[in-house]
Amino acid sequence: MSNFLAFPLDRIPFVLLVLMISFSVHEFAHAYTATKFGDPTPRSMGRVTLNPRSHLDVLGTILFVLFGIGWAKPVLINPSRFKRPRLMSILVSVAGPVSNLVLSFVTLAVFFAMIKWGWINSWSVGAKDAVLVFIGYMVKLNLFLFIFNLIPIPPLDGYRILSDSLPRRMAMQLRPYEQWLFYIILLAVFIKPIYNVTLGPIFKLQWVILDLFSSILEPLFHLRIPMGIFGL
Repeated sequence: MSNFLAFPLDRIPFVLLVLMISFSVHEFAHAYTATKFGDPTPRSMGRVTLNPRSHLDVLGTILFVLFGIGWAKPVLINPSRFKRPRLMSILVSVAGPVSNLVLSFVTLAVFFAMIKWGWINSWSVGAKDAVLVFIGYMVKLNLFLFIFNLIPIPPLDGYRILSDSLPRRMAMQLRPYEQWLFYIILLAVFIKPIYNVTLGPIFKLQWVILDLFSSILEPLFHLRIPMGIFGL
């Protein structure tokens, strides 16, 4: 890493490409699910699309490159348009993180297929290295986004899921504390001792999920690929 970036300088183009794809898929999943449940709001705002221009937030993307934490434009929904507002709101919130989990798994499965059937055997060393870097970040950052967004602190999806799952009275009692909960996660991100006992252990779940992915894909492809190949 450089002194001022969360990622090596020569990897920034790969990180930006991965963020364009991952943020867009995440927000599209929210928008598409809400639309299917009967809310026209995301479609009316042009969010039912995979076009990154509709989803990327410039500041959120820059901060992700700088600090490893960022955001895309949130998808606005109107739960009153749902037949079952609380349940469907939860499913809309879940759709975003789950899309990142699926994207991570599919990316890794494609890489297994590429190795199994020798799709990249004739490629140059530089092209192979670029593919490894891109796939490594696609797998890792999407697992990160899956886990991070499920943390039950506003404005993350996990908090929306928690709020919609709680009895209405309890959810209302949480509202005055939302801004303070947001500051807690900022402290956990930027203060190392707090990070080590809060977010650090949570993000280690990436390796548990990655091991699970490998245990599924290795028997399917009759192939073992050490995850260290990506430098993860």
